[in-house]
Amino acid sequence: REVGAIQKGMPKATRFSFDGGAATYVGTASLGILITVFTLGICYPFAVVLTERWRCKHTFIDGQQLVFTGSAVGLFGRWLMWLLLILVTLGIYLFWVAPSLQEWKTVNTNFAVPVAPISSWAPNVLAAS
Repeated sequence: REVGAIQKGMPKATRFSFDGGAATYVGTASLGILITVFTLGICYPFAVVLTERWRCKHTFIDGQQLVFTGSAVGLFGRWLMWLLLILVTLGIYLFWVAPSLQEWKTVNTNFAVPVAPISSWAPNVLAAS
């Protein structure tokens, strides 16, 4: 059996889908860059939230749309601390910021319609995978 090729009878190609287009991406990314540049990086959390909401809006897993629930205000305090540490360490702290930022993005990404946790699935469904 091929690893990851089929789960519950659904081909991998249809389990994950993305319907975003170039025009909306360019607009979203450009706005994020402008926000970041004109505030000298201080308002970068607003750009992160803007692009993550766009990404999630266009991403589907098993037909379920993702939604980004994080807020720029929720990231702002961390970002100011990270920015200060990046400046003080002459950029070395970036190695810690990247994984921390990815963790924050992941924790704040959910399904638009709540899905039952795996622990509540029937035992025969878990045995099939």
